[in-house]
Amino acid sequence: MDEQRPVDIWDRWYWIWEIYFAVAYLATIALILINDATDAAKLVSSAALTGIVVAYVLLGRRSVRDHEPKGKGYLFGVIVLVLFLIAVVSCSATGYALFAICPMAFMTQPVGMASALTGLLVLTPVVSVVVHNGFGDPALGTLLPMSALMIVFGVFIGRWITKVIEQSKERAELIEKLEASQAEVARLSREAGTAAERERLAREIHDTLAQGFTSIVTLTQAIESEMDTDAAAAKRHLALAARTARENLAEARAMVAALTPSALAAGTLEDAIRRQAERLGEESALRVNCVISPLPPLGTAAEVVVLRAAQEALTNIVKHAAASTVELRLAASGGVVRLMVIDDGAGFDTAEPSEGFGLRGMRARAEQVGGSLTIQSGRSEGTTVTLEVPA
Repeated sequence: MDEQRPVDIWDRWYWIWEIYFAVAYLATIALILINDATDAAKLVSSAALTGIVVAYVLLGRRSVRDHEPKGKGYLFGVIVLVLFLIAVVSCSATGYALFAICPMAFMTQPVGMASALTGLLVLTPVVSVVVHNGFGDPALGTLLPMSALMIVFGVFIGRWITKVIEQSKERAELIEKLEASQAEVARLSREAGTAAERERLAREIHDTLAQGFTSIVTLTQAIESEMDTDAAAAKRHLALAARTARENLAEARAMVAALTPSALAAGTLEDAIRRQAERLGEESALRVNCVISPLPPLGTAAEVVVLRAAQEALTNIVKHAAASTVELRLAASGGVVRLMVIDDGAGFDTAEPSEGFGLRGMRARAEQVGGSLTIQSGRSEGTTVTLEVPA
């Protein structure tokens, strides 16, 4: 199926022109019938004028309504000129039809051709006078200047009509391009939204489920080594693994339901951070010190950023730091809420491009809420992760 062309202003109001053309035709026919010419002359003039109407419907109208190239309307222009000359020579009253035929010439012909055709059409009454009365007819003294003025006026009006039509078509094309651009912008926005949502889900999975599974694997390995030597420790680690699995399940359900993290749904941000610190102490041999000061109310997005940053920082310490002591500090100061996670581990060179997805995800989360993440570390100097979000 062909794509439908948008309707422009000219197409929308074209019916006014057709009414005007029909009225001009009927009025001219009426003037011909009341003219004092012979019946035969009236018949010939009416028939020729009607022939112009038929030619317009069959040929000229197509170039206007269907937006065909005007160069294809040369045959129509010749037909109009010949028939109008016959009509005017037969009955001079036909000349009133020029008020409709001249604009029609510019609507169906290129500007140059239309200007020439208008000049010839306006001169047809002069030709009629010469044919009937010769060059000595005193009416030529008045008719020639009037014809010259009509040519100038007709060309001026015709060019104005042409500009209106061209601007109408240009606007229609611009609107079509704008609609296409808007559709492309909408498509790109959807793709960007999809990519952002995928990245968000990747961060969520990395910061919650992946970390939980890592804890379960670590606890399972500890249980395997303790089953025969320390049943109490194995039992305690088994309970921790079960609790971690349940929390992971709750996180997965919350993620699917697009809810806040389950750790925040169960209490305040301070409680959630404190539980993270306590779990780290239970699951590892690390000494964990947690210092939390009263916090101002935060939006859910900011709370999620702080919680995920704490989870990621603690997970990185367990995986990479080989630390013995960890300190968490959470406080509000100077219009920001500041989280600091400090360890005395191996540290790393921050100048090296070795950041994994976790650190990139922490920075991306912080930037989304107008915050910032800084990392201070060095070889054998421990690491300090500082997150600040607007209070």
